[in-house]
Amino acid sequence: MAGGRVHVKSTRPGSVLRVGISISESPDMDALGMSHGHLRDAVARYALNILSMGMSLIYGGDLRKVNGFTTFLFEMLTRYGNHPHHQGPVSVTSFLAWPVHIGMHAADLEEFSKEHADAASIELLNRDGSRLDWQKRLEMESREPDENEWAEGLTSMRRTMCDATIARVVIGGRVEGYRGRMPGIAEEVRLSLEAGQPVYLIGGFGGCTRDIAETMGLVERWSGSRDDWPERKCFESFRSEDLGNGLSHAENDLLARTPHVEQAIMQVRSGLRKVLKSRMNDA
Repeated sequence: MAGGRVHVKSTRPGSVLRVGISISESPDMDALGMSHGHLRDAVARYALNILSMGMSLIYGGDLRKVNGFTTFLFEMLTRYGNHPHHQGPVSVTSFLAWPVHIGMHAADLEEFSKEHADAASIELLNRDGSRLDWQKRLEMESREPDENEWAEGLTSMRRTMCDATIARVVIGGRVEGYRGRMPGIAEEVRLSLEAGQPVYLIGGFGGCTRDIAETMGLVERWSGSRDDWPERKCFESFRSEDLGNGLSHAENDLLARTPHVEQAIMQVRSGLRKVLKSRMNDA
C-alpha cells in the first residue's frame, strides 16, 4: 500500500462502524484569525462527511448549552436527519463520564435525551467506564464530584470510547485549565495510538493537536508551539506510521498543517476508505 500502515480493530460482524471525534477550543484560534464559529462550521462538515460514508460518531463531552459541542452535534444531526434528501440512519452518541453527569440533575439528563432521541443518544458511564443504567442513574442524587473522581472518570470514559470506535478524528484542544490527568485531546490520542487505532490529526486550528503532530515529527515548529505541558513528552516515541490511518507521511503532514477544511476532509475521507477496505478484507 502506498499510504501509511492501516490499523483496524476488530468489531462484531454487522455492527455499526463508529468513529470517535475529539474536539476542543484551541488557544491558537485568535492568532490564526479563527473564531468559535469557524470551529463549529468545520466540525459540522467533518461530521457530515463521516456520516455520509455510512458510519456513526462517538463524542465524549458535556451538555453545555453555550459553546458546547455535544448540544451542537445533536441539534445539527437532528436537522440533517429530517432533511428530505437524506436517506438512512443518522447517529451520534455522547459518552458522559461519571464526574460530568453525576453533577447534573437527573431530570435535565432525561429531558435532553428525549429531545434528541431521533438522531442521537447518551451513554452514561460509571466511574470505571462501564455503562450505567439510565433508571439507576435517575434514582441517584446529583452531587459535586471530587478531583479523584474527575481524573479516574475521564480516563475511564476515554478508554471506553476507544474500545467502541474504529478510528479517531482530532481537532484543536486546550493544554491548560483542564480536569483530569492530562489534556483531554492528548489522552484520547495517546489511548488510540497505544491501542493501534487509526488517528487523524487535523492541525489547522492549532492547539493540542498541532503540538502532538510536531512532537511526532509530522510538521515543523511554529511560533505558537508550547513545550510547557509535561504530558507532551509521551508522544516523542510515536511517529507518522504509528497513526495507522492509511495516509502517507506527506499526507499526514498536510492534514496536520492545512488551514483549508475541504483539503483536510479529502485526506480524512481517503484514509477512512482505506481503513474500511482493510477491515472488509480481514473480515
